[in-house]
Amino acid sequence: MAASAALSSCASPAGQLTANEVPDQATDTPASPGGPDYGDGQYSAEGQYGGLPSSIGVTVTLAADIVTDVSVTPHATDPTSLDLQKRFAAAVPSVVVGRDLDEINVDRLAGSSGTPQGFNAALERIKAQANR
Repeated sequence: MAASAALSSCASPAGQLTANEVPDQATDTPASPGGPDYGDGQYSAEGQYGGLPSSIGVTVTLAADIVTDVSVTPHATDPTSLDLQKRFAAAVPSVVVGRDLDEINVDRLAGSSGTPQGFNAALERIKAQANR
C-alpha cells in the first residue's frame, strides 16, 4: 500500500504540464547567459564553524569566475586552533587558485578538519556577494 501511495503521488494532476510538455522556449533558454556568474573583483567574508563557534576570514579575488588569489586570516586564540588555522591558510591557495569558484569545496587540509568548514561557509557568503 505504501508503494502505491508513493507511485500515485508522482502522477501529474490533470491540466498540468509534465517535463516533456514544457514549451520549447522554456527548455531552450540556458540557466546562465553563457558568461560569468560572478562579478570580477575582490570579496571578503567570515566563515564560522564548530560547536564553539570558531571563525576565519577569507578574501578571494575573482576573474571570470576563476579564483586568482585567496587569503585566509586566522582568528583563533587557542594555540592549537591557531596553529591549525595558520597551516590551513598556508595550504589553501595551492588547492583553490586557478579553479572555478563553483567547483571549490575544501575538505580536510593541512591536518585541519574544522577550518575547511569555515572556509566553505565563507565561500558561500562570497558567492552571494559576487553573484550577478
